[in-house]
Amino acid sequence: MADWVTISSLATAGGTLALAGATYAATRSSNRSARIAEQALQEQRRPLLVNARLDDPEQKVLFTDGRWVGASGSQAAVDEEGGAIYLALPLRNIGEGIAVIQGWFVWPEFVRSDVPHRAPEDFRTQLRDIYVAHGDIGLWQGALRSSDAELVERVAAARAQRRPFTIDLLYSDQIGGQRTISRFSVTPAGDSQWLTIAGLHWNLDAPSPRHADA
Repeated sequence: MADWVTISSLATAGGTLALAGATYAATRSSNRSARIAEQALQEQRRPLLVNARLDDPEQKVLFTDGRWVGASGSQAAVDEEGGAIYLALPLRNIGEGIAVIQGWFVWPEFVRSDVPHRAPEDFRTQLRDIYVAHGDIGLWQGALRSSDAELVERVAAARAQRRPFTIDLLYSDQIGGQRTISRFSVTPAGDSQWLTIAGLHWNLDAPSPRHADA
C-alpha cells in the first residue's frame, strides 16, 4: 500500500518550494519595477546646463556691490572694475528638472578634457540661489575680489591678453540630489566679446554616461 504520510509530506514540500519560487520571482520583479520607477523619477528631476543659444535675449544681473552685468546669446561677461572681476555665463537647462547652482570654480587658463574637475568642497559657494528651469535660460554670476588677489591677477591677465579660460559649475536638482559638474570654456571673440560653450559634464552621484568619474 502507498505510504500516504510520505506522499503527503512530499506534496506539501513541493507546494512550499513552488510557492517560494513564485515569491522570489515576484520579489525580483517588484524590485526591478521599483528601480525602473526610481530611475524614471530621477530622470524627471535631472537638470543639465549648457551654454545659451546665439539668438537668446540679453540677461542682466545685479551683484551685491551694486554692479550690473549683462550678457546676451552665448556671450559671457568678463568685466573688471576696482580690483574686482565680474563674471557671468548665459545658460540653458536642457534637462528635465530644475537646476540649482551650488558653486563654481575658475581656472585662469584653458583646461583640456584630460584635466579632471576639482573636489566639490573646493568650489566657491553661491551667495544667492540661482535656479534655472527646465527648457529655460538663466544667468550664472560670480565675482573675484581682493581676498582672491592672486586669482584676480591671473584672470585679469587672461582678460587683458585675450586668452581663453575655464569655469566649472556645480549644481543639483531641486532637492539637492543628482549633483553635476559642467565645464564651460570662455573664449575671446573679436575685440571685446567673450563666447562660452559647455564641453564636459560629470555626474557625481551616478555613473557617468561618458566614462568613470575622476
